[in-house]
Amino acid sequence: MEIAYIPSPSHGVLHLGPIPLRGYAFCIIIGVFVAVWLGNKRWIARGGRAGTVADIAVWAVPFGLVGGRLYHVITDYELYFSEGRDWVDAFKVWQGGLGIWGAIALGAVGAWIGCRRRGIPLPAWADALAPGIVFAQAIGRWGNWFNQELYGKATDVPWALHITSATDGRVPGYYHPTFLYESLWCVGVGFLVIWADRRFTLGHGRAFALYVAAYCVGRGWIEYMRVDDAHHLLGLRLNDWTAMVVFVLAVTYIVVSARLRPGREEIVEPGADVSGEGEGEGDGDAGSGASVGLDKKSDKKADEKADEKADKKPGEKAEKKADGESGEKTGVGEKAAGKAGEKTEEKTGESSGGGKSGAKAPGKTAGDADAEPGTGATSGAAADAGPGAEVSADSAGAAKSEAESAKKG
Repeated sequence: MEIAYIPSPSHGVLHLGPIPLRGYAFCIIIGVFVAVWLGNKRWIARGGRAGTVADIAVWAVPFGLVGGRLYHVITDYELYFSEGRDWVDAFKVWQGGLGIWGAIALGAVGAWIGCRRRGIPLPAWADALAPGIVFAQAIGRWGNWFNQELYGKATDVPWALHITSATDGRVPGYYHPTFLYESLWCVGVGFLVIWADRRFTLGHGRAFALYVAAYCVGRGWIEYMRVDDAHHLLGLRLNDWTAMVVFVLAVTYIVVSARLRPGREEIVEPGADVSGEGEGEGDGDAGSGASVGLDKKSDKKADEKADEKADKKPGEKAEKKADGESGEKTGVGEKAAGKAGEKTEEKTGESSGGGKSGAKAPGKTAGDADAEPGTGATSGAAADAGPGAEVSADSAGAAKSEAESAKKG
């Protein structure tokens, strides 16, 4: 009794008028967009410019498609060049058949050309794009589901894949959905690379190498489950041997690179404005550091200007105030001296007039000067005010002497 299974689509293409919409092609296109989108976010977080990943992808994607198709056609040449086969089918990519090994190898050549034209290091770009590539593979594997291909051994597990097509030697039945296994494995590898990149600050191509090594581990046991025709070597499928060799190379690269170039690249794209584009994940510390440095510099300049202003204004005010007070005191002194001179002249004039009234007035004045504190204070102030006050005091003394002489006479 059939309990559960994964159904296969009745056909893998929909026709929008004369235009065929193929599920396999859709999966590839969606995967490319996801890879570029995520790679762009990670590239900006590392200090690169927005759009650089897409510019380089214009070179990498076509090269990758050609490389993937070449690997498939070469390793499965009997499907296109044996008796009864049409070699033109080798160009029909939409019918399926892309080898990831060839796609990555030739895609790297295209990426190298794009990076060289932009003057950026290929390993840094590959590190930023690594999780996006493996997520794109996870999406692309669903294209095999639309084509009812790349399934495993027969099984009765609840998640078995129901194959209904009988073309190209297929036998309808229930099989292990190896496309689903690989898709889920790729998702896990993508999150592993993101975590390891943050945890260990991977750089110089080591994040990409980790993706390659982890993918090879999964591809080894998944490849062992597949039942589609393939070349064998010493009892193992050709792709198993490829996975083992690539795994060893990836691990070796990680070890050697960590010793020769520890840490991560400080500059991934010369001339990029990291202070204005440092958004995305937690890797973008360079942009925030530049902003903080500019803020501190601005604050320092503002503080210096404020200190200069504060030092300058109080000094100017103090000088102006001192000058004003000095001027006021000088004016007061001159005014006091002038009044003392006028009073002395008046008293001298009265004394020189003679007679009883003339003698009495100076005497009274002199007595008042000795008796009244205010007069003495005025004389003291006049004396402190300057030479004019001293002259007035001498004149007053002379007038007093003359008055006393006149009285005796």
